[in-house]
Amino acid sequence: MTVTVTSTLWRTDMKFFSTQTSTTAEKDKKNAVIMGRKTWLSIPDKFRPLPNRVNIVLSKTLSECPAGADHLCRSLDHAVKLLSDPPVADGIDVVWIIGGSSVYKEAMESSLCHRIYLTRIHSQFECDTFMPEIDTSKFKVVSDPAVSGERQKENDIEFNFEIHQNIQHTSTS
Repeated sequence: MTVTVTSTLWRTDMKFFSTQTSTTAEKDKKNAVIMGRKTWLSIPDKFRPLPNRVNIVLSKTLSECPAGADHLCRSLDHAVKLLSDPPVADGIDVVWIIGGSSVYKEAMESSLCHRIYLTRIHSQFECDTFMPEIDTSKFKVVSDPAVSGERQKENDIEFNFEIHQNIQHTSTS
C-alpha cells in the first residue's frame, strides 16, 4: 500500500485527515498525533506543528524536541506511556498514528490499535514509501456514518476512505 506519491496530497484527503485527527468528543481536550522524525520533517514548515493537536515526534537520534513539536519520545511505547499518565492524559481524547512506515507497522501490531483509517487509491503510481499490509485476520472493514466509503474522484484519481477495525475491539466504535 502506498503512503507517499511524490509527497502530493489531495485536498479531499487532507481535509479528511485534518478533520479526523482534530475533532474531539470533548471541547476541553485535544487529540494527539504521533509521527516519526521523517514524517515530521515532511510537513512543510508553515504547517508545523499540526494545529489543535498535541504533536509527538518519535526519534532515536534527535537530542532535543523539534521546534513546534510538543514532545520528543524515543519510542512508540514511550509516547503511549506519556499520553497515558497524568497530567498529559487528562487533556487527550484520541491518539492518532500518522506515519511513517515503521511507526505504522509497530502500531498495527499492537493490541492498542483500535482502527486504521485508510485512503485507498484506485490507480498505480511510482512510490517511495509504503504502508504495511493490513492483517485481515486481525482487522475487518467496518462502516461509520461519519465516513463515506463511496468512491470519490479528484484530479482524475479515484479513491475511497476505509476503516479497518481491530477484531478485538468490534463491540465498541
